[in-house]
Amino acid sequence: MTENTGRRGTAVITGAASERGIGRALANRLAATGWSLGLLDIDPDVEQAAADLGAEHGVPALGAVADIADPTTVDAAVRVFEAELPPVAALVNSAGVSSPVSFLDTDLATWERVMRINATGTWVVSKRVVPGMVERGYGRVVSLGSTAMQNGGGTYSKSTYAASKGAIEAFSRALALEVAPHGVTVNVVAPATIDTDIMGGPITDDRRPAFLAQLPVGRLGTTRDVAALIEFLVGEEAGYITGATHNINGGLRIG
Repeated sequence: MTENTGRRGTAVITGAASERGIGRALANRLAATGWSLGLLDIDPDVEQAAADLGAEHGVPALGAVADIADPTTVDAAVRVFEAELPPVAALVNSAGVSSPVSFLDTDLATWERVMRINATGTWVVSKRVVPGMVERGYGRVVSLGSTAMQNGGGTYSKSTYAASKGAIEAFSRALALEVAPHGVTVNVVAPATIDTDIMGGPITDDRRPAFLAQLPVGRLGTTRDVAALIEFLVGEEAGYITGATHNINGGLRIG
């Protein structure tokens, strides 16, 4: 176990319960360098995940069960973080769901579920956390977009998912302009094919060729790849970067 002190402040990360997810990989990476953790997820496993990471890295870490699109449960969780952890210096909106159903086959219920979790959830958690950053004059916000938004869909996710990520990107750019004078940056990280459960489960050997055929780098992305980029963006040295979308896609989209 390392002996960190949480000197970097607290990082609030949504969607950090899944062992195979970007949120968990990021939480592990940040804790290893001294960040305290406030982890939010609808999955009760988030509490044990936070306890394990805190013990492993010697940092304060709390997990809270919350529906990220519900202001009441989000407020209750963040109140605990604010009372028991160092000030929140970073927010990473990584929770999300996908939808492989095409527009012609989908329904309103699917649209509303995906938009509620991905877009509304990002807004609700940001609304609760960002005012404190503005008041303190410092903060870093990173939200997960997707190459699917830029390309109009992907190998797995289709129009509904792409639209939800488009909403996140537009919101993030507007928010970046509003809070930039207060020392708060807002950025989007847009991954392509990352081997997480959001891809409909693990990308097994029989599924792998279809994904690899689109990736010039010849390999799938990993949660470690994405976590490394986010770690930089939530760091102090990234203070001159805001309102931008940072592609991490193995060459699936150039430019």
